[in-house]
Amino acid sequence: MPHRVVVLALDGALPFELGIPQRIFGRSLGTEPDGRDRKLYEVVTCSIRPPGPVRTDADFAVLVEHGPEALATADTVVVPASYELGPVFEEGRLTEELAAALALVRPGTRMVSICTGSYVLAAAGYLDGRPATTHWSSADHFQRTFPQVRVDPDVLFIDDGDVLTSAGVAAGIDLCLHLVRRDHGAAVANEIARRTVVPPYRDGGQAQYIHRPLPEPQFATTTAARAWALARLDRPILLRDMAEQEAMSVRTFTRRFREEVGISPGQWLTQQRVERARQLLESTDLSIDQVARDAGFGTATSLRQHLQAALGVPPTVYRRTFRSSADA
Repeated sequence: MPHRVVVLALDGALPFELGIPQRIFGRSLGTEPDGRDRKLYEVVTCSIRPPGPVRTDADFAVLVEHGPEALATADTVVVPASYELGPVFEEGRLTEELAAALALVRPGTRMVSICTGSYVLAAAGYLDGRPATTHWSSADHFQRTFPQVRVDPDVLFIDDGDVLTSAGVAAGIDLCLHLVRRDHGAAVANEIARRTVVPPYRDGGQAQYIHRPLPEPQFATTTAARAWALARLDRPILLRDMAEQEAMSVRTFTRRFREEVGISPGQWLTQQRVERARQLLESTDLSIDQVARDAGFGTATSLRQHLQAALGVPPTVYRRTFRSSADA
């Protein structure tokens, strides 16, 4: 049976974010042994009340055909943002109606929030003692409201196993694509990204979207250096080499890079090499040693260390998992 994703539509929902799970999960397809397409997910939208209209922040309501009982059937629950969270936002507590609905969620269900949907997960206790993120403009308020949560305002999303949170709006796309990649591998996620006309993986975090004074027009960006580095990930890349691509000093380049991407050049390079290794492990039969060389890690030992740190599994386990998913 397809993995069942239940989206919780709350009054004040943002239509764009409410539609993200259907757009990403609803279009994810696998292949049957006879070559036919098969749906990998079933997406259902529900309300905390009996079926009926749910207000949005736009000039229209949405007609939701499922009540809260749908939450009891979920393998994954997604809570998009709402502009009418009331005491959830103001006091960090659930309403009786919302608490009763969430009580129907089965233990072990994967919980996901988009943007300020994280307030709902936090108020329900899902984020106690765990790392989480939310829209950067709400991060300080979120941390004050839920001091027991380890808030990271800089990332696009956080995967903490069975609980995942994303930053604002389009970061919900990043998170849903990440889940498809985690569940079924990069090839399926990349195909969905192509159909949705979005990048399969965005660099950096929210830092690049926070409002700052515009730089002087004569200041260059680091785009060319990143493109240059991506074309030669299999070779040694020094910070000064990247800075030279933009005719900047190392100090200026490092500062500009962090402002634009949200992380240091070294962290970014490691992320890109991990992503290259993942693609090679999933889509080729190259040896672990060759994957390590092609991804720029040099040795299998270095590849294992970086993949373990980033994904929690060694290369052989990752390949076995995702090649099995692709063949299923």
